[in-house]
Amino acid sequence: MDIAALNDIALRMVTPGKGLLAADESFGTIGKRFDSINTENTEDNRRDWREMLFRTTRAMEDHVSGVILFDETLRQNAKDGTPLRKLIEDAGAIPGIKVDQGITPLAGRAGENITQGLDGLRERLAEYYELGARFAKWRAVIEISHPEQYVARTPTIGGIKANTHALGRYAALCQEAGIVPIVEPEVLMGGHHSIERCHEVTETTLNSLFTELYEQGVKLEGIILKPNMVVAGKKCFDQASVTEVAERTIKVLKDTVPAAVPGIAFLSGGQDNEIATEHLDMMNKIGGFPWKLTYSYGRALQQSTLFAWQGKAENYDAAQAAFNHRAHMNGLASLGQWSASQDAKAA
Repeated sequence: MDIAALNDIALRMVTPGKGLLAADESFGTIGKRFDSINTENTEDNRRDWREMLFRTTRAMEDHVSGVILFDETLRQNAKDGTPLRKLIEDAGAIPGIKVDQGITPLAGRAGENITQGLDGLRERLAEYYELGARFAKWRAVIEISHPEQYVARTPTIGGIKANTHALGRYAALCQEAGIVPIVEPEVLMGGHHSIERCHEVTETTLNSLFTELYEQGVKLEGIILKPNMVVAGKKCFDQASVTEVAERTIKVLKDTVPAAVPGIAFLSGGQDNEIATEHLDMMNKIGGFPWKLTYSYGRALQQSTLFAWQGKAENYDAAQAAFNHRAHMNGLASLGQWSASQDAKAA
């Protein structure tokens, strides 16, 4: 493991003004997105969609530092035969790969899940390195139960530890292979929970994560953290202000994340496009932390682009313009330079 090389890649991933494009949707997930625009979920359509994103030169060159890919995409060629990963590299971005294999129920823990994919991971990472991937992603899912479900109140400490232990083992294997691990412990935002409960669970999860990373011998200079923001559940009646979300998220990170971590790339977690941008911008406007704070967005970067594309070649230019716009706005947010008026004006 060359920690200097890993640190160099990690720093490139959080280059000021840039962030990560999460284009690692599974067949099922991208199928649901294609359903929303009445487009068939075929290999050719998946290729055309992602090729359109990766050829969006202004967004890719100016505001995307790396792209998280699904296994199929890392191996796929564009229509003209150019490997899709080469389109990413030609734009100055780094190809990455999703390596987890989804979630399954955690034995003995009703309502909790564990992420699969550790078996055979060493061999898969070696192959992915040869294919050009220089970072990887593993997502752990932490779900907060309904406040009235006291019998099966989740998450449990045991459930959190099981997931963070898997993240630690994954990260160690990545670094052994010369690949920067994105560690993603996502506290889901779909429930009824308050922002105070999200704060508590996120803090507990991150404390457990960094204990596991230390115990697994992971070098923090060679990782990227991909956490949730501290927000109330979508079904909660009381939704916090943008400022409170930013302040609570910064506090949790300051209380749990060592300064050795090069950067933090937030997931959007199902937030509306502009809200995800506004929350990131507010954190960077507040400042006062040792890490670079940027984005690792999927839907929050792609949704407006997908609706502009509609699966039709004649909408190519409109879709690229939509992607350029959202990438530019999030690039500004990663610098604390975004504004709602600028977003509306540039749309």
